[in-house]
Amino acid sequence: MGSPKLPVLLLPHPLILLPTARVTLPISRSLADAILSLLDDTDAILAAIPLPAPDSPSEVTYGTAARIARLVRPRNQSSPTQPYLLSLHGIQRIRFPTPIHIDQSDTLPVHNVVYPSSEGTPSKDTVEAFKHAALILLDRLAKDSPQPQRKDDWLRVAAIVEDISEQRAAWMADVLVAAVSSQYPDRLAFLAATDVEYRLRRATELFIKQSSIQEVSKKIASAVDESLSRQQKEYFLRQQLAAIQRELQSLQNSPASVGTGFGTGGATSELDDDDQADADDLADLRRKIEALDVGSEERKVGIREWRRLKRIPQGSVENGVIRSYLEWLTSVPWPSNSTTTPLDVLKDHSFLTRARAQLDADHYGLDQIKRRLMEYLAVVRLRAIADAAQTQAQGNNPSTDTSPGATPTPPTKSKGVKGPILLFVGPPGTGKTSLGQSIAKALGRPFQRISLGGVRDEAEIRGHRRTYVASGPGSIVQALRKAGRNDPVILLDEVDKVGHSNFHGDPAAALLEVLDPEQNHSFNDHYINVPIDLSQVLFICTSNTLDTISAPLLDRCEVVELSGYTYDEKMHIAKRFLLPKQICANGLSDSQLTLTDDALLHVATMYTREAGVRSLERAIGAVVRFKAVEWARWLDKGNGAVGGEGVANGNGNAKLNETQDGNKNENGVGKEWRATVEPHELEKILGIPRWDGEERDREEKRGVVYGLVVTGMGEGGILPVESTALPGTGRLKLTGSLGDVIKESGEIALSWVKTHAFELGITAGRGVDPLKVPDVIDVHLHLPAGAQKKDGPSAGIAMICAFVSLLSGACVPKDIAMTGEITLRGRVTPVGGIRMKVLGAHRAQIRKVILPWANRKDVEHDVALEVRREMQFFFVRTIDEALEAAFGRGALGWRKETVLLESRL
Repeated sequence: MGSPKLPVLLLPHPLILLPTARVTLPISRSLADAILSLLDDTDAILAAIPLPAPDSPSEVTYGTAARIARLVRPRNQSSPTQPYLLSLHGIQRIRFPTPIHIDQSDTLPVHNVVYPSSEGTPSKDTVEAFKHAALILLDRLAKDSPQPQRKDDWLRVAAIVEDISEQRAAWMADVLVAAVSSQYPDRLAFLAATDVEYRLRRATELFIKQSSIQEVSKKIASAVDESLSRQQKEYFLRQQLAAIQRELQSLQNSPASVGTGFGTGGATSELDDDDQADADDLADLRRKIEALDVGSEERKVGIREWRRLKRIPQGSVENGVIRSYLEWLTSVPWPSNSTTTPLDVLKDHSFLTRARAQLDADHYGLDQIKRRLMEYLAVVRLRAIADAAQTQAQGNNPSTDTSPGATPTPPTKSKGVKGPILLFVGPPGTGKTSLGQSIAKALGRPFQRISLGGVRDEAEIRGHRRTYVASGPGSIVQALRKAGRNDPVILLDEVDKVGHSNFHGDPAAALLEVLDPEQNHSFNDHYINVPIDLSQVLFICTSNTLDTISAPLLDRCEVVELSGYTYDEKMHIAKRFLLPKQICANGLSDSQLTLTDDALLHVATMYTREAGVRSLERAIGAVVRFKAVEWARWLDKGNGAVGGEGVANGNGNAKLNETQDGNKNENGVGKEWRATVEPHELEKILGIPRWDGEERDREEKRGVVYGLVVTGMGEGGILPVESTALPGTGRLKLTGSLGDVIKESGEIALSWVKTHAFELGITAGRGVDPLKVPDVIDVHLHLPAGAQKKDGPSAGIAMICAFVSLLSGACVPKDIAMTGEITLRGRVTPVGGIRMKVLGAHRAQIRKVILPWANRKDVEHDVALEVRREMQFFFVRTIDEALEAAFGRGALGWRKETVLLESRL
């Protein structure tokens, strides 16, 4: 039949083409072009071979010779890679002389094929067994078929099988196996059966197996129907039982039934009468749905789900799912059921004054943040007054169209002022989270906090879809439900620690819609699946750093930096907030404990040198607890009534009689109560000062200077840059867990020093390497605290000063710190984090700071005036100016000689 060579087409797994069968599959454009070239022949035949399973060998031995029946390109084909549909009709089995390897390319390779002999007549017993198995299967398929047409088709096929001859039995086996659903290995083994006798036996086994499967499936379906019937009966009986219980309860609660040993005397519990409570909940749910705005999306969804709820039996699982959804839908503060700030409050002339007073009462300083919030409040007030005036004008001037068919124009509804998206960035303990609570109190709005630290699943922000078990809304909708208003203050805490893209989704990307003022008016929660307006919500984000926040998310926020507090600000915070809080928390009163200003300053400078005030609060708490123990012992000795405060004299000391300060008992508690804590007492209470040693360790030493750094939490500080010379080969060694950028700064610094060694007086001649003349040395540069990673382009000036000090012998004073990047041309370029670095230097009692000239505006704008008054700033443009500011005028002995060049032709 045809040529012994045929083009081979690979059928996708698990597709198998049997003789007499027909199959349609999508193909690519290149494969379609190859098939079109075959259609030039009047009888286009190709070999269709099945693709083996992924875990089976990739060699194929058998296939089917197929005729190309149709090749079309439908218009509605969705796959761009496979736009054509190919229909094949199986003709005859084929065999390959040698197994071929599978190549899934879009080509039609040509291979030699062999047509097995289809002649021969099977035995009579085999044919009878085949007919018997086929008739049983066809009868089962006809009984189980739900469609009458399909049932008639199976019966007609059974009639044909009864009258089939022995010569046509093999052909009928191919037809039935192709029509009956079977497993892939069974169909593949049947395709390889070239012998007629063996083919009928394989078909008989397959029919018996399929009949058993159909019988078991029927039994399982019947068992499921019986189970459903049993559940319906159980539901009916439970309803009857509930009705009987209600009747019994009504009899017990009636006055006529109260007697000796009978009835409960009318005593009821809120746990009784579950059906009545359930009916009340459903009635309340219906009232909430009816209260939604007519025509709104949430009302349409609520009505549709309510109708579904009434159609579903009460005991079913779906009933509980729909009811939970309706409870969430109606609890969200929609514009129709949400309350806002009353207009009378906004019209009050003291509204802005009271809001600013509230902010000042809760937080000291932070003028930039307070100014931004006052701008927002002023806009809210003016917008509300303007909307009220517009509504009143519409009421006074109704439409002149009084025709019967005219529809009155409803008053326009104000959308309010869009809430700003504020991002507070600063080190821990600077008041970012507590500032959000103060803002909500000043605005008169509810406050909700959402902690994003460690969030790894997008569904925690946008909610789970209702298709999942135990699904629910996201944290944004939950916060709105708790607030009960559509304009709360929501604090997104630790937004820099939210998880990034993983197999659960990207929570940071889910926040983009929440924090975008142009998109959050229609925020879509996956569970609620109704647009929710978040434009009136005042979102406040907090972060310790900006490095881990994605650029699109950062672009949507107004960044406000809280770099840290000065000592003056810490003193005010401690006296106004921290000390009264700790006194109240530890059971004392203001008259029983007083910390002098010197003592508070000593605690802030020697025990808690940080950007925030958390460690300061802990230290003050330790002092208050120490005094609380002394006060309790003083009371136990009979010096005062328990719970009393004693008698306070003018110096703040409680007395019962006139004694000396040093008159103490065996417990170390004197008969005279001392309420004042002096600085010299702190070492006994708090231990040895933590930061006292740093000032002693700082000394003027050759090769050592101090640079300004910003830690990973945004806190500024100083870091010594140490260098030393040792015998070697003229190399530079850098240690201290340094990154690539800071290593390059060290190499640039050493290159500049080598180039200008003669001008600096380090070498005696030009072009002389100071690391090789007069002695060959290595320079080792080290930044202490090697366990901490360090990187960034801001240590160039400090490294140059360290190299110059090492090679020239001059020393930089210990009260000078510096920051700034350098170039090979000798320019000083600006750096970031100036406010944090300056505050860190101020905490470390640095008096002189060297900064790039381009950062002058940062100091004037961001650094407090009291800090600038206590420090001296040197703004430099070049390395020469930086060296002169660090070492002092004339300390290095610059050689400013004029170089004469002779030109020769």
